[in-house]
Parts: sequence; structure tokens; C-alpha cells
Amino acid sequence: MAMERTMQVQTSRFGVVEIAEDRVISFPKGLLGFGNCTRFCLLQPNDDACFLWLQSVEEPGLAFVVTDPAVFVREYQVPIREEQAEELRLDALEDAQVFVIVNKLDDVLTGNLQGPLVVNSKLLVGEQFVLADRRWTTRHELMRVGEAARASA
Repeated sequence: MAMERTMQVQTSRFGVVEIAEDRVISFPKGLLGFGNCTRFCLLQPNDDACFLWLQSVEEPGLAFVVTDPAVFVREYQVPIREEQAEELRLDALEDAQVFVIVNKLDDVLTGNLQGPLVVNSKLLVGEQFVLADRRWTTRHELMRVGEAARASA
């Protein structure tokens, strides 16, 4: 049986973490404002699986909290155009995994629904889309922080 290749990732929040090399997600175009960082891994700091850290493999201080927007906004859909599907080499739309970057504003967690991250979950290649749909904002309220404790209890 082949040994799983792992790599050490230096992070400013969690120290050194070991991740499997085949779990690295590549964003060839980078993320908005961070075009020079193209390789990330998803870290799940605890069992509260609804929020993950998208940690840069190249830059220890660069990490985003991300979540699956469908958990909070049932009607949220990311239209994937044919050329985007080709760039991500998506054979089937169900292979597309969608995340949004989460920010905390006072006691409110907001999600950037205008700039979702779409990842081909089979090939681990992703891209940040920019949606034209005016219903979605960069700071769409997901939940109040007090509710987080109750929701996970």
C-alpha cells in the first residue's frame, strides 16, 4: 500500500499542521486581493463542521473562515457557466463544492455571497467567482454569534 505523502504547513493560528499532499486545493487565479497565493488546505479546528479554515500553504498568516452557504441560505445558487466548468474541469455539477468566506462584524457572521469559492471536489482545483446577481452581497448576514453556541448545542 502506498504511503500517503504529507506536508508540514506553517500557520500563524494553529502552529505547524500536517496535511496530506493530496488534500491541497489549488486556486490557479488566486483569491481576490491575494493573487500570489494559489495553494490552500481546509482545516477543521473542531467538530463544529459548519465552519472551516481555508489556510494558505504558502503564507502562514493567510487563512479565511469559510462555510457552505447552503447551510444558512437555502435559496443560494451559484450559476456555473460552461467556460467556468471547463476551467475547473467539472464533468458533473455535483462535483462542485461551494464555499463562502465568512467575516465577523460585531456579533454578526456575514458571508461573501457575491464572491463564492467553487471547488472541483474531485480534482481539488478552485476559483473565486464574482456573481452579478444583486440579491447577494459581500456581507450577507448568516447568523448572530450568540446563535452559534445554541445551534451547535
